[in-house]
Amino acid sequence: MRRPALYSSASRARPEPPDADAAPSSPQPTDAAPAASAAPPPARRRWWSDPRLLWATIVLLAAAALGAGTIALRPGARALTQKDIDAAVLRTLETNVLPSPAAKAYAAIIPSVVRVMGFVKSKDGKEEVEQGVGTGVVIVDKGIILTNLHVVSGAQTIKVTFSDGMESTASVTGTQPENDLAVLQAHKIPDDMIAATMRSTADLTPGDQVVAVGFPFGIGPSTSAGVVSGLGRSFRSPEGKHVLTNLIQFDAAANPGNSGGPLVTMDGQVVGIVTAILNPSQQRTFVGIGFAVPIENAASAVGLHPF
Repeated sequence: MRRPALYSSASRARPEPPDADAAPSSPQPTDAAPAASAAPPPARRRWWSDPRLLWATIVLLAAAALGAGTIALRPGARALTQKDIDAAVLRTLETNVLPSPAAKAYAAIIPSVVRVMGFVKSKDGKEEVEQGVGTGVVIVDKGIILTNLHVVSGAQTIKVTFSDGMESTASVTGTQPENDLAVLQAHKIPDDMIAATMRSTADLTPGDQVVAVGFPFGIGPSTSAGVVSGLGRSFRSPEGKHVLTNLIQFDAAANPGNSGGPLVTMDGQVVGIVTAILNPSQQRTFVGIGFAVPIENAASAVGLHPF
């Protein structure tokens, strides 16, 4: 922005032009009285000769220039202040409901969760009958899926349904009976298959928030939230066949159908595979204690150790 020229407030007396017809006057002695002459007409007062008017003009010009610059940058808007920004953020927080941590965890894991169904031949051998429903989680984007061994045990045909609705048959490529785990390979996979992110349980502690995602009673995908209740737990299956050890205990609701599904932290990373629920009765419904195989054990079933 160009600054307006500044003018001095002191005025200079302008000499009168000489009269061409008048004879040059002789020098007068210093002690002689000055010759009488007619008084000059009063000079017109210039606005710049008054300091107050001069500075008032400068201030007005500067204000006009600044205003023009602001308008040029943002027509019709004033400069934002920190107070304006704080008020806008507060208004957004008050008027928009942010997703809960459990909702964000669910959104992160759901592309990797699959429905697992086992089928056997009917007695007459003419059709396939559903044997049971469980859950699985994709841990390698080539369609490698972890689930529970008891979900697919005895099934003659295994089918999986991905989060986008694609269905595929699958084969068992590995088992780990001591941890009730099975590894499946899907025969078809979505083009945009997303594998889950696995996280070490080394820093997992009781009280950490977790969600369990699966198909309880075939309904789903469903999610439930809770916390890690304990670590290093043991569980004997109702059939009494074997004891599972080094389990994660959690209180997020789980029921038949959740088996094989992921136990997930609030950042959407898998720390375990839901395996069993404890219920003193024969109802096999959730009463507050569930167990998951740590992901380190589960990954070793595939020959992976991601940590």
